[in-house]
Amino acid sequence: VPGAGAALRPCSSRVAQDGINRAVIDRIIRVDHAGEYGANRIYAGQMAVLGRSSVGPVIQQMWNQEKKHLKKFNELMVAYRVRPTVLLPFWNVAGFVLGAGSALLGKKGAMACTVAVEESISEHYNNQIRTLIEEDPEKYKELLQVIKQFRDEEQEHHDIGLEHDAEATPAYSVLKTAIQLGCKAAIYLSERI
Repeated sequence: VPGAGAALRPCSSRVAQDGINRAVIDRIIRVDHAGEYGANRIYAGQMAVLGRSSVGPVIQQMWNQEKKHLKKFNELMVAYRVRPTVLLPFWNVAGFVLGAGSALLGKKGAMACTVAVEESISEHYNNQIRTLIEEDPEKYKELLQVIKQFRDEEQEHHDIGLEHDAEATPAYSVLKTAIQLGCKAAIYLSERI
């Protein structure tokens, strides 16, 4: 009997790996997965503190989009066979602490955190878009589309934060700078480790 004893392999959701720049794709998907994971933890921390407040529904709406982003990057990690950063357990705790800590400053503090993080992420996504276009916009068409959509949604979150008085937070510029330095460090480490 032909094929007797051969294991059936279910359909794969893997992407054809021919001609892709593995180093670039691994770095992009790993760091974006880590970033969306961290964003989910930040919003979880904010909801733990402010979930029952007047700003709770706004935070929940942004968190729901972040959950979709994380789901997509989970799928892309499997499709492109990319390993996650080993720092996920750290980002789990750090993200929640940042979210809850900023929310303890009140609505404005939570929104200041959102503005700082989302501005950093939008800039990061723009850099990735430029990299993929320089590599081959046709070859990375699907990934470019995902990153552009998520960048636009992160920018919306940034704007929502500004609309909800983020800049009125005491020591706003200091808080924003500190959070953005943390974001830059997280991006650097998650791309590499």
